[in-house]
Amino acid sequence: MKEPLPYFGYLAPHGFEKNLENELDAIEERYGNLFFSSTPPEKVFWAQNIWYAPFKAKISSISHAAAILKEEQRNWALYPHKNIRRAYLIEEKLPYISKKPLSFPSPLPTNPLGSWTLIEKDTMIASPKCSSLFPNGELHFIESKIGPPSRAYLKLYEIFTILQKMPQKTESCLELGASPGSWTWVISPLCKEIFCLDRALLAPNISSLENVHFFKKDAFSQKPKDFPHISWFFSDLICYPEKLYEFILEWLDHCENFICTLKFKNIADKAIVRSFSEIPDSHLIHLSCNKNELTWFRIK
Repeated sequence: MKEPLPYFGYLAPHGFEKNLENELDAIEERYGNLFFSSTPPEKVFWAQNIWYAPFKAKISSISHAAAILKEEQRNWALYPHKNIRRAYLIEEKLPYISKKPLSFPSPLPTNPLGSWTLIEKDTMIASPKCSSLFPNGELHFIESKIGPPSRAYLKLYEIFTILQKMPQKTESCLELGASPGSWTWVISPLCKEIFCLDRALLAPNISSLENVHFFKKDAFSQKPKDFPHISWFFSDLICYPEKLYEFILEWLDHCENFICTLKFKNIADKAIVRSFSEIPDSHLIHLSCNKNELTWFRIK
């Protein structure tokens, strides 16, 4: 028998559980990285996946557990917690879900993906509706070993895939803190031109790209009038989020699209996170490629 749970499930990214705990008003239950709380989803940004409609069910067998899930819908992703061997046997009885790395660009999956876990041998928690279309909110890509100078480019792979929007050949882009050039490597083939600002140089294979214009200077010294026709504003700059926030406010009326990484040294400060979240038409998420970071974006 299924018992609807009166709260939401929040899956914390591994290693950053404290950031999620700091957002939740009250924690009703916890299973590993999976927290259950009545805190509204719109106030939570550090969850890698949100379980919107969780229910608890007693199961009498492996086949019984699989039948309960299949009765709800086709596609399910396991969050392994307890009784792992038994959970994998249940997973084998569910319709196959591909876990192959994605090529970039890729379309989003078209079918909903639920999540489930065993909390005891005879007890399952599941949610047919989740915030992510990918298992446990994790996106994995076929990686390039020769082009980008670091793996930071995977953040753009992920956010562009989630948004299903990226720069076009008619658009100009601005990137703060571009060195060594991993984001530039992704953006350059997509857009008309990209202006890169950093005190450190780009990798030679990036700076030599035809539509890349590099300026060796302090990114925060620039004003919107210096780049009057920018459609996309990017920043993976290492700086205090408060400083980035003040700088971005100057650009909001001069650029349509923003993708920026907010980097934190310790537990994320709730005040500055709230300030970013209150910028009209913008959003904050924790990407599976993020570390102690949130990605803030505004796309028009």
